[in-house]
Amino acid sequence: MARKKKEEAAKGGSPAWMATFSDLMNLLLCFFVLLFSMSTVDAEKFEMVIASLQSSFNILPAGGSSIGEGQLISSGISQLENFDIYYHESTNSKGDEEGGSSSDEEDVTSTEDQNQSSEQMSEEDIEKAYESQSLAESEKMAEQIEQQLSTYGVQDQVEVDFNAEYVLLTLNGAILFDSGQADIRADAVPLVDKIGKILEIYDRNIIDIEGHTDNVPITRSTRFENNNVLSMYRALTVADHIRATTSLNPAYIVSSGRGEYVPVADNATEEGRARNRRVEIKIYNSYNSTDVTDSENTDDSTVAE
Repeated sequence: MARKKKEEAAKGGSPAWMATFSDLMNLLLCFFVLLFSMSTVDAEKFEMVIASLQSSFNILPAGGSSIGEGQLISSGISQLENFDIYYHESTNSKGDEEGGSSSDEEDVTSTEDQNQSSEQMSEEDIEKAYESQSLAESEKMAEQIEQQLSTYGVQDQVEVDFNAEYVLLTLNGAILFDSGQADIRADAVPLVDKIGKILEIYDRNIIDIEGHTDNVPITRSTRFENNNVLSMYRALTVADHIRATTSLNPAYIVSSGRGEYVPVADNATEEGRARNRRVEIKIYNSYNSTDVTDSENTDDSTVAE
């Protein structure tokens, strides 16, 4: 009887093998945890997986992560303001390829986008871009003028230079005037006429004519008090001749006398003094002729009203 009760008691609870199996599972779990803690993630493969997901689900073409240069969109909202510009330009370009035309609202949006882009540019960048474009225009004008001078055969009598504001034509004073005089020599009139024909090409540009002398005091002339007055009259004579013989707007032509105060050579030598006796014609480019142009447009609009 005692043995039967012992067998019945042994039948209660889980089988004996379950305890061994549980211990085995715990050991395996600890083993894999240790393996994972000692392992390293392959960064390159991880990035490849991310790139693959981006190319599959990204709304940007070719799986791009940003619009232009900048931070990733996932890093914040720094580029969200560019989304409208991006998709607007994409829509416009696609419409142009299909022969479609943009609506007035799209044109207004495009203008606003351009204004926002301009505001994002720094003042220094704008000034550099402005100066670069202005210099490029002056260079192009100088090349055209040199070609015209060669066509008229007077390239050896006129020096051409340029900067970001204007193209400079320099004429030797000894060719244009007798010593101490402000009347154009008869043999120099054809030269001035040819220059006037060239200037007519730039009928919307400011033309500034300056007279210059050396530092030798005037002693043989009673008409002019000093070199400053003489230089002023010489510049005025050339300006009046161009006004009278060309179709240029007289309001665009200005003249001034600089006397001996802006020398280009040493007045201690005869050669230097000869170079300082000169007439300079400055043809301002369109970027630096806006004052007169705006004034004229304002006058025209006033008359129209």
